Amino acid sequence: MNNPYDQTAFFQKYSRMGRSAEGLDGAGEWHELQKLLPDFAGKRVLDLGCGFGWHCRYAAEHGAASALGIDISRNMLAVAREKTSSSVVEYRRIPMEEADFPPASFDVVLSSLAFHYLPSFSSLCGMVFRCLCPGGDFVFSVEHPIFTAQGPQDWVYDEKGASLHWPVDRYFEEGPRQALFLGEPVRKYHKTLTTYLRTLLHAGFIITDLVEPQPPEAMMDLPGMKDELRRPMMLLVAAKKDRQSLRRNDEKGRLRAPLLQRR
Repeated sequence: MNNPYDQTAFFQKYSRMGRSAEGLDGAGEWHELQKLLPDFAGKRVLDLGCGFGWHCRYAAEHGAASALGIDISRNMLAVAREKTSSSVVEYRRIPMEEADFPPASFDVVLSSLAFHYLPSFSSLCGMVFRCLCPGGDFVFSVEHPIFTAQGPQDWVYDEKGASLHWPVDRYFEEGPRQALFLGEPVRKYHKTLTTYLRTLLHAGFIITDLVEPQPPEAMMDLPGMKDELRRPMMLLVAAKKDRQSLRRNDEKGRLRAPLLQRR
């Protein structure tokens, strides 16, 4: 996995971001992501790419029996451990793409803005499906495919520096993109909306909700926040592992997906 978060200059800038300093309340998508989260009471929770551990601590505060956060970044995990006092929360340094847990190890799997750093979403979905118990919840956020498609992740400006529009290019060409994040070069992996949703369905999940979040009204006075209404930046997805094991191999050996359902 691409890991800029252990580079000193990048991590210092990241640590000063509003969402880093203020936690969940500083994240523009939190007011929508929170609605997708299941009841944590008595649940075993896994957070993939846990960062500073905000979601692990939230799960623990809401009754989770255990919360395991994994991340590849030593810097991220050091801060997470420093901020965490709950005895039910544990952190481990494991790359997401190498994570492997026994079947039905967790009741809830979460991830916040991490999967766009992975080349493959399919293999990760397979791992999550295996380690979730039947009826378990998979809730995650990623950078929206419209946001990741062109690469640099910046507006097109006029001669006076005003933002004209957000460029979308090479949308169906999935793969690495060289983005500029916090003034530092970062490699991300563009995937289409079809890839995210169809991969979930083919893995055996039932999609229960989907949100392209807009910033909350309370944040509209922050610099640049009104521009976030001009194109989606994030995609939030909630899914469940089907209790009835509806996956069946068709005559070509591919997985038949359950129907798209609402919660």
